[in-house]
Amino acid sequence: MAADITSGHDGVLRLGTVQGPGDRVYQMVGELAARASKWQVRLRRLPVSERLEAVRTGELDAALVRAASAAPGLELLEVWRDPLYAALPADHPLADRPVLGLDALSALPLRLGPREHNAPFHDLIRRAIRQAGAAPPQGPPFTDLQTTLTAIATATAPSWTVFYEVGPLPRMPRLAPRPLSAPSVTTSLAVPPGPPTPRYCASSRHCTRAPPPPRRPTPPRPRHPSTRSRPAHLPSAHP
Repeated sequence: MAADITSGHDGVLRLGTVQGPGDRVYQMVGELAARASKWQVRLRRLPVSERLEAVRTGELDAALVRAASAAPGLELLEVWRDPLYAALPADHPLADRPVLGLDALSALPLRLGPREHNAPFHDLIRRAIRQAGAAPPQGPPFTDLQTTLTAIATATAPSWTVFYEVGPLPRMPRLAPRPLSAPSVTTSLAVPPGPPTPRYCASSRHCTRAPPPPRRPTPPRPRHPSTRSRPAHLPSAHP
């Protein structure tokens, strides 16, 4: 199957995908379909380690990965960058700031998922915290985003977590999501090493132009303590 993928004989472009903010992924798939009109674009969701291994073995032609700084045996081509957000209790003094730096959050316990659940993202956050000179204490474990945000909003002791936007920002009583001044999170396209094939050039912006600029953070909504909104659909923190 790897030979067919390389030559394009089977007429299918296999792409490992991530959950992207807004219509990012849909726009990319539309662009791929327009550039590679002779092939069908087939998306596949896999855990990040399996996604990268599928590109190495030829099971996938390419794969989107988030926050990866290296992928042994593959090349990483930047596709887009997105801001990161901190979520903290709405009644905490830091919630009055429109944008937060990691140094300001140093005294608050951080809820961060185990490294084995998402190593690239975990390493990105830990590295950024060190570079900011911060050392937040370890908070309760991060489970899933909705459960963690609910715990932050309702717990008696303040804490915070960090997440990337893949849908509307969460809106729930007593929770304040705020954009971080740094870092941003990069989504890259993992491809086999070596010169790009004509088929790859027909389906990739990287043969013709630079990656797009980073997205601007979504401005936080003004806080109205008396307002009680229903929680919106919450983004996922999974890779």
